Amino acid sequence: MRKLKMAKELSLIPQDIIENKIFLIRGKKVMIDRDLAVMYGVETRVLNQAVKRNSERFPEDFMFQLSKMEAEILMSQNATSNSRSQFVILKKDWGKNIKYLPYAFTEQGVAMLSSVLKSKRAVEVNIAIMRTFVNIRKFVSSYEGLARKIAELESKYDKKINRIMEAIDLLLAEDKKVKGAKAEIGFKAH
Repeated sequence: MRKLKMAKELSLIPQDIIENKIFLIRGKKVMIDRDLAVMYGVETRVLNQAVKRNSERFPEDFMFQLSKMEAEILMSQNATSNSRSQFVILKKDWGKNIKYLPYAFTEQGVAMLSSVLKSKRAVEVNIAIMRTFVNIRKFVSSYEGLARKIAELESKYDKKINRIMEAIDLLLAEDKKVKGAKAEIGFKAH
């Protein structure tokens, strides 16, 4: 029974859809209120009302409102995206006339949402989103480790290549000296 329930939770929202809804804004990985509302199965205004009623739970490092420019950039990214999953959960006229600037929720803000929405679906969606954030963090840390190893190898081999280049320069300089000296013809008698 437990395995069946876990399989149901994982299939609630595919991980790739969640990954496509995580954006880097102001140096933070965030999800937008509209996307979260669709995932939680509520209207955006309902999600935002729940947040406003519990504003003390959402400090600025949990949630912030996008500027008009940020919202327009986000809208243009969504409009030009080839990702099918983004079109599935976007409304047809999303962002045509930005009347209300969207809110962005950090990982901690998303975690707090399940406590203010108080539905079974909110808890299940939240679990799927948290797992996705964890997987992204694991990927990023493994990528950073790989990048560090590559940098170490480059440094090691750069030093060796520099020594080889110095040796070639010395050989070329000696070759120039030999070619530059006039060869004497004949014998010397003492």
